[in-house]
Amino acid sequence: MKKFFVIFVLFALPLGAYLFFASGVNNFARLPVLTQEIYQLESFRSLEDEEEEVSFDGKITILGFPGGEPLEYSNNAYHLAEKIYDRYAEFKDFQFVSVIPSGSEAEVEKLQDKISKVIDLKKWKFVTGTSEEINALFDSLNTDLELTGDLSTPNVFIIDKEGKLRGRDKDDDGNELYGYDTGSIFVLNNKMNDDVKVILAEYRLALKKYNRENTEK
Repeated sequence: MKKFFVIFVLFALPLGAYLFFASGVNNFARLPVLTQEIYQLESFRSLEDEEEEVSFDGKITILGFPGGEPLEYSNNAYHLAEKIYDRYAEFKDFQFVSVIPSGSEAEVEKLQDKISKVIDLKKWKFVTGTSEEINALFDSLNTDLELTGDLSTPNVFIIDKEGKLRGRDKDDDGNELYGYDTGSIFVLNNKMNDDVKVILAEYRLALKKYNRENTEK
């Protein structure tokens, strides 16, 4: 009996662990696409440089909607800066985009001044648009969430390089997870952080495969 138990521990458990994690890799190698086509950013104007064209194309984007009173978003912005932006801002082709209503520029500058004291905002873009443009962008995400009256939400969204919304097709409650609540440290640490890692790994693996195939030609 003891011999059987030792054999089980030495061989069966490692094999089971391998199969479990191998299955996990297959299931979670890609972050699910939840919405195929969303409204593009070309109609929005960059707050930093009016000549700059901010786009989803070729970028992994964290999209946010601070609304018409962005200073009210300060705590959420700090959470996002510390838990996500600071960890991934140095990755190439990675950006944050915050969409605000036209006329809120002065408030945004105050928010930028606050955040810039703890992080470098070079990868964090702020763009302005009309209420119609903002609603069109948000509605195109096709989520179960809503904007408030000042066009804000505490949730941010992961948009891939092809302009598709990524998230979880089955969260802990069995429903889709479209956006990540920046008011929750738990969500940022345990869900969004993991999902950003997954999509970054997905693109790194795709790039390695592309480079390898071209090297072999």
